[in-house]
Amino acid sequence: MAPRRPAELYRAPFPLYTVRLHPRRPLAITAGGGGAAKTGIRNGVHFLQLEQIGGQLSASLLHCHDTETRATMTMALAGDVIAAGQDNSCHILRFSLQEPEAAGSAGKDGSAERGARRRRGAGSGAPGAAPGRAREVRVESLQRVRTDFSPDALQKAVRFSADGALLATGGADGFLRLWEFPSMKKTLEFRAHDGEIEDIALGPDNKQVVTAGRDFQCCVWQQDQLVTGLRWHENLPGIPDKAYRYQACRFGAVEGSAGALRLYTVQVPHKRERRPPPCYLTKWDGKSFLPLLTRPCGSEVVSCLSISDSGTFLGLGTVTGSVAIHIAFSLQRLYYVKEAHGIVVTDVAFVPESRPGRELLGGHEAALLSVAVDSRCKLHLLPTRRSLPVWLLLLLCAGLIVATILLLQLAFPGFL
Repeated sequence: MAPRRPAELYRAPFPLYTVRLHPRRPLAITAGGGGAAKTGIRNGVHFLQLEQIGGQLSASLLHCHDTETRATMTMALAGDVIAAGQDNSCHILRFSLQEPEAAGSAGKDGSAERGARRRRGAGSGAPGAAPGRAREVRVESLQRVRTDFSPDALQKAVRFSADGALLATGGADGFLRLWEFPSMKKTLEFRAHDGEIEDIALGPDNKQVVTAGRDFQCCVWQQDQLVTGLRWHENLPGIPDKAYRYQACRFGAVEGSAGALRLYTVQVPHKRERRPPPCYLTKWDGKSFLPLLTRPCGSEVVSCLSISDSGTFLGLGTVTGSVAIHIAFSLQRLYYVKEAHGIVVTDVAFVPESRPGRELLGGHEAALLSVAVDSRCKLHLLPTRRSLPVWLLLLLCAGLIVATILLLQLAFPGFL
């Protein structure tokens, strides 16, 4: 049975380009905007409080952080720190959540009263949200560093390391830049690709970095030394070298195997054709970087990739607005909604599998948020897959054996 149409969790007043979920708080952060063009479309970062209300996951707007003339195109999250890619720069923001002040404690400028008014109005973005639980969000701008120097400068990828001590950025000029955090001292800079860097993946030990570029290459680096170039199609005859390019790369855990690691990549056709060829998902060994499995994932061009915390599921968005969830082990598609959005899906993110995240799932196995240029943030729920306990399977097997013996005895008297 096809999944129900995804619920609209939130609608922003501008195009949305990225979404992240806090690992330890029921908080979603989404951002976008209209850029520097004087179209009247604002730019901002929106903080959404997530909660279960009446058995359904809802979102209410806590705070709008104005980014002036800069639209946030990419974003990484490390605790309460945001690395926001805006034009040719990376802006480092720190946010804090505080309980709202009492109504009678407003300052002389009436700031508390205005804050309360803003939160009440924000509730319309998520019907049924409980305004009494809203908190004050304060955002502090820490630093800004330029991360791209091409003529059409644009930071296209940003990623924090697992320990939050390192930040990697890549953009239209093809340079990979590594920064110490929080000092934002640049520790490494080199040309990784001849052209734009589409995506970056950082290994858990910070020793290896994987970059995907528009030059048909996906490279594994140790410092500025090339370790290997990935070749996803070497065992697939009939696919020319430059028919596909790498669109995304992500490291993921292996469910039930502590310390094991997998790398996942998405390959999309380089040229559009009247009858579009399929896109492909590839799973790689996270240490040897040898391909383990490659499967087609539909003819709609994939635009973004996300992996659940446990490494069980892969989330995909497409340029035609569709959203899919695949099983990481087999790369088979488990969930699919055609044209969930009216236009390109710009980012997808799984609800964390921490304790606060589990409370938000409401009995579902996984939840994926998707955002798109249509200004909508939508919720995709994956029902818990039913499985029989081992003892029940053994009991059924024993029953089948006994039934088979009895049938044979009836058919052939004296069989026993």
